Amino acid sequence: MDRESPLPPPLRLPDPRRSGGLSLLDAINSRHSSRTFQGVPVSLADLGQLLWCAQGLVAEGRHRTTPSAGQTYPLEVLVVAGAVNGLAPAVYRYVVCEHSLALVSEGDQRADLYAATMAQAEAADAPATIVLTAVYDRATGRYGTRGITYTLMEAGHAGQNLYLQATALGLGTVAVGAFREEVVRSVLNLNADEHPLYLFPVGRPLPSPG
Repeated sequence: MDRESPLPPPLRLPDPRRSGGLSLLDAINSRHSSRTFQGVPVSLADLGQLLWCAQGLVAEGRHRTTPSAGQTYPLEVLVVAGAVNGLAPAVYRYVVCEHSLALVSEGDQRADLYAATMAQAEAADAPATIVLTAVYDRATGRYGTRGITYTLMEAGHAGQNLYLQATALGLGTVAVGAFREEVVRSVLNLNADEHPLYLFPVGRPLPSPG
């Protein structure tokens, strides 16, 4: 896309489901890390459900699905999409207030993400990777350096939500923390004050051997 061309409007995601499905206890009991995926796309509805669980709005828009110190909400959520039904391969940013995806850059960036993770295959094979990033200033502006700790705690809350919702959807994911930050920053086109924390490749897991 020409850098001078205006970006298209955000893509509205299907409304998230807020009840039903696998019980919380069953999801906790079944949760595990998945690093190998079937070669099938994920649905836009399932991707939207995962994004909502990571940072979506609840309680009539007053709160989010994860706790945040002082409601400073230092986390951002991006998606590196390669094989999502109804979604062109590209990098997107989750727009929390609209439950939508805003285009960051076009094209399938999974190979670059694979290189950034020191060749962890799940980054290349997963239909999509959800990335949690941090704008520390939102928290440190109120809490000083302690705000960094609060931000990392919040990332852990969001990560567990992703694991449990993926399990409930019959999907798999794995938390990836080993990556070259500058390469990930380039892939996501992040601003200088935004830092990648966590990568979550998502897809339909291969059956366990035996």
